[in-house]
Amino acid sequence: MQDAAPQVQYLSDYQPWPWLVRAVALTFRLAPRATRVAARLDLAPNPARPGRHDLRLDGEGLRLIRAAIGGVALDVTPDATGLTIPAAALPQGPFTLETEVEIAPEGNTALEGLYMSNGMYCTQCEAEGFRKITFYPDRPDVMAPFRVRVESGLPVLLSNGNLVAQGPGWAEWDDPWPKPAYLFALVAGDLRAHRGQFTTRSGRKVALAVWVRPGDEGRCDWAMESLIRSMRWDEEVYGREYDLDIFNIVAVDDFNMGAMENKGLNIFNSRYVLASPETATDDDFARIEAIIAHEYFHNWTGNRITCRDWFQLCLKEGLTVFRDQQFTGDMRSHAVKRIEDVLLLRARQFREDAGPLAHPVRPGSYVEINNFYTATVYEKGAELIGMLRRLVGAEGYANALDLYFARHDGQAATIEDWLKVFEDATGRDLSQFHRWYTQAGTPRVTVAEDWDGGTYTLTLEQATPPTPGQPVKHPVPIPVAVGLLNPNGDEVVPTTVLELTGARQSFRFEGLAARPVPSILRGFSAPVILDHDRTDAERAFLLAHDTDTFNRWEAGRALAKQVLARMVTDNAAPGPDWLAAVERVLLDETLDPAFRALCLRLPGEDDMAQTLHTAGLTPDPDRIHAARKRLGDRLAQHLAPHLPGLYEALALPGPYTPDARAAGARALRLAVLALMTRIDGGTRAARAYAAADNMTDQTGALACLIEAGRADAELAAFARQWGHDRLVMDKWFSLQSALAAPAGAAELVAGLTAHPAFDWKNPNRFRAVIGAFSGNHAGFHRADGAGYRLVADWLIRLDPLNPQTAARMSTAFDTATRYDADRRGLIGAELARILAVPGLSRDMTEMAGRMLAGIDAAAGAAG
Repeated sequence: MQDAAPQVQYLSDYQPWPWLVRAVALTFRLAPRATRVAARLDLAPNPARPGRHDLRLDGEGLRLIRAAIGGVALDVTPDATGLTIPAAALPQGPFTLETEVEIAPEGNTALEGLYMSNGMYCTQCEAEGFRKITFYPDRPDVMAPFRVRVESGLPVLLSNGNLVAQGPGWAEWDDPWPKPAYLFALVAGDLRAHRGQFTTRSGRKVALAVWVRPGDEGRCDWAMESLIRSMRWDEEVYGREYDLDIFNIVAVDDFNMGAMENKGLNIFNSRYVLASPETATDDDFARIEAIIAHEYFHNWTGNRITCRDWFQLCLKEGLTVFRDQQFTGDMRSHAVKRIEDVLLLRARQFREDAGPLAHPVRPGSYVEINNFYTATVYEKGAELIGMLRRLVGAEGYANALDLYFARHDGQAATIEDWLKVFEDATGRDLSQFHRWYTQAGTPRVTVAEDWDGGTYTLTLEQATPPTPGQPVKHPVPIPVAVGLLNPNGDEVVPTTVLELTGARQSFRFEGLAARPVPSILRGFSAPVILDHDRTDAERAFLLAHDTDTFNRWEAGRALAKQVLARMVTDNAAPGPDWLAAVERVLLDETLDPAFRALCLRLPGEDDMAQTLHTAGLTPDPDRIHAARKRLGDRLAQHLAPHLPGLYEALALPGPYTPDARAAGARALRLAVLALMTRIDGGTRAARAYAAADNMTDQTGALACLIEAGRADAELAAFARQWGHDRLVMDKWFSLQSALAAPAGAAELVAGLTAHPAFDWKNPNRFRAVIGAFSGNHAGFHRADGAGYRLVADWLIRLDPLNPQTAARMSTAFDTATRYDADRRGLIGAELARILAVPGLSRDMTEMAGRMLAGIDAAAGAAG
């Protein structure tokens, strides 16, 4: 059945719900096809909405068995989106509403609400999944304590809060902290527990458990260690102590997201829990550590203080992403973490800002809230927190956060509440900073320099291009961290934060003995594009001498992009400056190996396409791919004398460990192996694959062989070795889809979708094949449109079963306006084909419609 016509939701229309929910009691009688959910809601009129109001409860796909107030049955009939009880049927004061509904979790392929995964019951309620469980005001500003009884013959029955009673076939859980319905969770199944304990700073003992399917118990150590580190860190850095007696994590194979912060019962995609040296890479270990921290940190920034409405989503997500970034920096390397975060921001969020899906960090409207779990909300939202911290200082930030927790604990807050806390704690006026939350697009900061008799003047100008629905932009406050270096490499002006608040401002530095070399936007102090004309020699100088680690890497990357752009547009050869600069970094043993590995990484093809587009050029995916290959080959030839010795020197003695030092050495060793593969065609990589005793080395060597075009035997061996392991096989699928040679990529991926292990209904497997292919830049953007057709075919097939995952995967098409008219036309035709499908979901209708509108607008502008 086709979704109802999309209805636009507006922030300006917000009103409090007319009722307060003082307590919730739920009873679940679980059955795959006929689960009964009995709900008792203690309600009272909300003083914030005086007058008589109908009682409107959200509900979708529910079969109403009964409804009663005070024991008196109601004669009401639900509609497609909920249940309305007329005001005339309601008591004047507080009352109790009882309902009972029936749902079928076994048939819930959307993986929202209550569903089943390999015989296990589990829930996912953010953003609006609770309405698929029972009739309820499914909105984040309605907060209440929950008591839950679960009845089933399954051995493990979990819900939020503390376990207060249990018996054969049943368990009762009580969560005393008021929470919105999106934080509700229930899990029931045949599970095994990996247990631990944490003692809070006040001396309370918290029972910890990671619940997994039988057979996975041996891959939980790292998750438990990460949880304990997160709990300790949050106490030490933010003063936040855990507030229940139990904390549970459950690993689920079928999950649309990465993880969910449900109060006391975090539900995780199993790929972000299960890890062993044999089955998980260094990147997997790092992601598990970060995501477990992120979901735990939500206990205060998201649960104890939640968002008033879904327009405020960035309030909990941006702040919590920033907190998990701080945590990872403390656990590993702040410099490397910052580089990785900026790479992600530019790859996902800058791309979003530059296309038809651009929206403010806090949007003013939406059709389907699931479509706004975006890089703009998360990653750019975190950048805004970082800018606030730079502007008010570490002490001001800490004072503001203490005030935030004290003032808003137990509340559903807004961005205005958040900024007011900073104003009250620091005395700063943040009215202009508010624009960062309401204005879409990535500001561009242009740099001009002047030198006159010992005075150096830096002039900065800012401008933000128009975005859909926002043609006019206003200046935002931009903290620009700057340092100045002498021509000999010495730093003469340490890092200073310049506050660019107008469209154009100049900053003077006096008393200098020589014209300095500026290091601008240190630490990537603001999420902007920096336009600063520099020679190859100047960038090479900064790569060699800058004292800011981020800008040292940034100089090398900008130099590589300059070289690569000339190779794409003019077929130029790479000059000596970049090659020599990379060589110096590679051989500098005083540098972190992880940093050296990042400096060896060439700019990605999608990154280059965006760079050329930003410069006013039309990127050609085939030329970019060919030029990048030539550049990699030339770098390998230049570094060839050093590579074998360095590769051997980086070999780690002893057993595998996932710590940052060892992971950095492996990252650099694999980067060196990739360069050697360009020279020897994969001879050493084949030996490395055969000798690998951990998944990092095994998949690293396999990736080298795939790119060399000689991986058939190793791919077959890998599948024989790991065919039983669903998460490892995701890597097998993903490597092939992402690295397939462009000319035959669409055909190879089509073959993978016919593989017996391709379960397209599982989000992880779908992402591993279709998602990875959409990141194969030249393969996906093949001129004949085969890549576009393949992805569109699978989105059409997935949408009726899992619209949330399908809509998110559709963003593969959001860069259409970068490319030539032929490719734009091919993408537009696929989007139009998707939109013509009968019964298309609201999720996909919104996304495809916005992207097609962007293509039409670009065509109109060009015409």
